Amino acid sequence: MRRTGGRSAAVLSSIRAAVEELVRERGAERVTIPLVAERAGVNPTSVYRRWGDAATLINDIATYRLDPDRPIPDTGDLRADLVAWAGEVVEHYRKPVNAALLRGGAATAGERESDCLRNRRAEATMLVDRAGPGSPVTADEVIDGVIAPIAYRAIFLPWTLDEATAGRLVDRLLPTGRSA
Repeated sequence: MRRTGGRSAAVLSSIRAAVEELVRERGAERVTIPLVAERAGVNPTSVYRRWGDAATLINDIATYRLDPDRPIPDTGDLRADLVAWAGEVVEHYRKPVNAALLRGGAATAGERESDCLRNRRAEATMLVDRAGPGSPVTADEVIDGVIAPIAYRAIFLPWTLDEATAGRLVDRLLPTGRSA
């Protein structure tokens, strides 16, 4: 059982900060566990013990940055909730370090679904489930129509993410008259 406070929390915080700084400075592909450990002021074996390798560490930090435990919008209107939720994701990935972490996390996911995508899928499912059995969309349609274009832009065209992106994507997914 992990303690959430004290030295463990301070070490995790310093490691997360070190990864973010190094990704910002060098790019995700040049981040190594010895560099992270040195920057964080911890022994490399502590980092290896928890994450195993730099790819897993970066994927974990990418997931951590968009807190999966944050409250999901709940206005009672699926369209409004999707726009607010997608807006949070867009705003998050407009920050260069977060886009770099996403690129690094996606690159390390390999054949498996990344933690970041798994968390967004769970959130989309929650939003769609709230709309009830008459929901005009499925969680997979939300991922394909809203999250996938945001992730694509964050990875390949980060400068194209703007304040209107979330609304445009939700409007494309839920044309007028399809909202729950």
